[in-house]
Amino acid sequence: MRQIANPPNPFESRHRELLEPPASPRLMVYTDETREILSRNDSPDLPFRWSVNPYRGCFHACAYCYARPTHEYWGFGAGTDFESKIVVKEDAPRLLRQQFEKPSWSGELSVFSGNTDCYQPIEAEYGLTRACLQVCADYRNPVGIITKGALVLRDLDVLMQLHREAWVLVYFSIPFASDEMARKVEPQAPSISKRFSAMKTLSDAGIPTGISIAPIIPGLNDNAIAELLERAHHSGACAATYSLLRLSGSVESVFVERMREAFPERIGKIMNRLREVRGGALTECRFFRRQVGQGGYWQMIEQLFTLSKRRAGFSGDQAREIPQTFRRPRGEQVPLF
Repeated sequence: MRQIANPPNPFESRHRELLEPPASPRLMVYTDETREILSRNDSPDLPFRWSVNPYRGCFHACAYCYARPTHEYWGFGAGTDFESKIVVKEDAPRLLRQQFEKPSWSGELSVFSGNTDCYQPIEAEYGLTRACLQVCADYRNPVGIITKGALVLRDLDVLMQLHREAWVLVYFSIPFASDEMARKVEPQAPSISKRFSAMKTLSDAGIPTGISIAPIIPGLNDNAIAELLERAHHSGACAATYSLLRLSGSVESVFVERMREAFPERIGKIMNRLREVRGGALTECRFFRRQVGQGGYWQMIEQLFTLSKRRAGFSGDQAREIPQTFRRPRGEQVPLF
């Protein structure tokens, strides 16, 4: 476990500097008494509008996580606080059911999760993701899942119900082919082999799966693209996507510090490659540009992905039309309160 370390919070007027080595963080759980569980996303470059985040923060501790700055809104830090101070939305299933009962809800795709991993370890105790998925199944609401967690296998029965009666697609986030490298960048996430094994189990059961090779970190993991696509297709994946590293806000300082610690001999190459594909900058926040790069090196990455996907056996256009399956259950009392 790494020592406590958080960059200055832009929402706080003061920042404390320790005068002696910090202690290791311990997991702390907080309760969020939010009144809504569906978060609306108005970003025009994302393929969904609604996400469900039963938790805030993530124990997986991925150095690159773009959601780190969201912890600062609550007075926490974007560093070790993000991975050790987890906020739990205990009312999530009830709130989701309540939202689905509103006349304004038309059954749009709901993605688990935009700002956390819904299958991080704490889910084994709280079961909020499973309960929310069951609500989606009860209402036949289409679902997308993005996760690193092998715990998703626990909910195979609910996923099967969603697959039969609505729509579901499970993306596994796997940006590294090597467990050794993954442990340095996403130290508390499940092993690469466990993720591929979970993907195969779901695929064999008939659940559509995909691989998200994100983020692409030029100079670190772009050489793993072909291997990852081969393994994903062998594990039954029917879809594949990728995106470039984003270092918005406090993510930059966390990422750079941890890369310098994990790859001291490669940090220069990584940062230079990133600037090369970002036109001299380290990040890009504009829509339609933030997830892709520019220049010759990025074009090479794009071509590598396209060619490797074809060679691995993926079909051309994997976009799937999401059916209109939503309906409100009748014949039983819906518990809203």
